[in-house]
Amino acid sequence: MPRSLDYLARCQRDGQAVIGSSSLAYDVSKPAYPEWAVLPYVNDPGFPQALQELIAHRGVAGIYTPNPVVWSYLHDLLKDMDSPVKLVNASPVHDEMSGYRAATAHARKTQATPLPIATHAGGKAPLAELQLAALFRHGNIIPGMCDDEKISALYEIARHCTRGDVVEIGSAWGKSAFILARLARLYEIGKTLCIDPWQSEYVTQNDDGGLVDNCIHQYDYDEALRVFEINLLPYSANDINYLRLPSVDAEQHYRQRRPVHSPSFGTTTYAGKVALLHIDGNHAYAAALADVTAWAGHVVSGGWIIIDDYIWPYGDGPQRAGDEFLNGNKDRISCAFVMGTALFLQLQ
Repeated sequence: MPRSLDYLARCQRDGQAVIGSSSLAYDVSKPAYPEWAVLPYVNDPGFPQALQELIAHRGVAGIYTPNPVVWSYLHDLLKDMDSPVKLVNASPVHDEMSGYRAATAHARKTQATPLPIATHAGGKAPLAELQLAALFRHGNIIPGMCDDEKISALYEIARHCTRGDVVEIGSAWGKSAFILARLARLYEIGKTLCIDPWQSEYVTQNDDGGLVDNCIHQYDYDEALRVFEINLLPYSANDINYLRLPSVDAEQHYRQRRPVHSPSFGTTTYAGKVALLHIDGNHAYAAALADVTAWAGHVVSGGWIIIDDYIWPYGDGPQRAGDEFLNGNKDRISCAFVMGTALFLQLQ
């Protein structure tokens, strides 16, 4: 089972000795393990003795299995044997269901505590619990830093959003892009355009202390784009696409040409007016300001601008850019609030 191989990788990373075991005469996973043992099937009468011998002869201290039938059997058997050896993982059923249970809990919390947005725009109907749970669950499968509180806030503003394109600056692996695209479809807002150069020369943040910039080398940006495509492609119905360009260059493309083409998503034609702008690109002040300056003019009345990491422990680039827009456009803003680390603005 794939989760066994994931556990093997963690053991090897942590320097923990591990023995693979199977009841198959030939198991395709055997070559991956440094040591191997063959055991009878758990319903074989000889299994308990064979397991005891393996534990004694090989110094086994713990057992991992993602198979729910085997886990349940071993859970009872080890107690009956009064063995000091324990199962090192919780019930696989619990592990498999935990993400879905958490998504349902977040959906119920979001429904029970709606965000009181001070807007004159008429709010659309709330989503059913099942739709909300699906939004949280599928969103949280994708790696990224969009937490559940932000997902709730994005859901609430989508209910109070006019029609037009949804534009995201800085998409990385696609977590928030999925949330935005899904909400745009559910609330018939418009098509989603993701903008990210996915190139190392555009990600230097000039953050205080250099902690962010020091980790840039860990990322493979061609791989990041591939992961983005893998994550978003199953959800696209010709309403998601991307431009692999810096934000300012992408704005020129958007202003001049409505169709956007990519090899993975084909051709998507956009409206040319933005209903929801999510800015989460380079957080250096000059870059954040350039993003806001280039794109805010495309946002229509009733549309939203979200500046992510407005509160950011590594610097104040997004906050300075957001504050300058706030101070310079007071007469255009009908609603403004900070939730989590993001600034949310709705234009009159």
